[in-house]
Amino acid sequence: MSVARDIIRSTRGRVVLGVLAVWLVFQAWLTIAAPAKISAATSDKVNIQIGMPFTPERFHVLAFQKYGRIAGADDHSIGLRGVKRTDLNAVARPYWVTSVGPLKEED
Repeated sequence: MSVARDIIRSTRGRVVLGVLAVWLVFQAWLTIAAPAKISAATSDKVNIQIGMPFTPERFHVLAFQKYGRIAGADDHSIGLRGVKRTDLNAVARPYWVTSVGPLKEED
């Protein structure tokens, strides 16, 4: 009990506990917000368009490549083919993702 009391009494301990609490709240928010970003899809594997508030860079393309095949990128989105329905929440989870919807096919 005295170790916990020492951690709470020290400034460094309170800062570490505060940072840990903020990180846990942020992770919980990401998990709760992810399903709201996904529009309705019907099949087991779907082709999706991932919306972002900025132009995607190489990092973003590589981050989503583990969920499916990259179909291309434009000013504010990345197209992804063959994404498992069970992976949609993981795709929508990053804070930079604003929406996940069906892939816009080009004519």
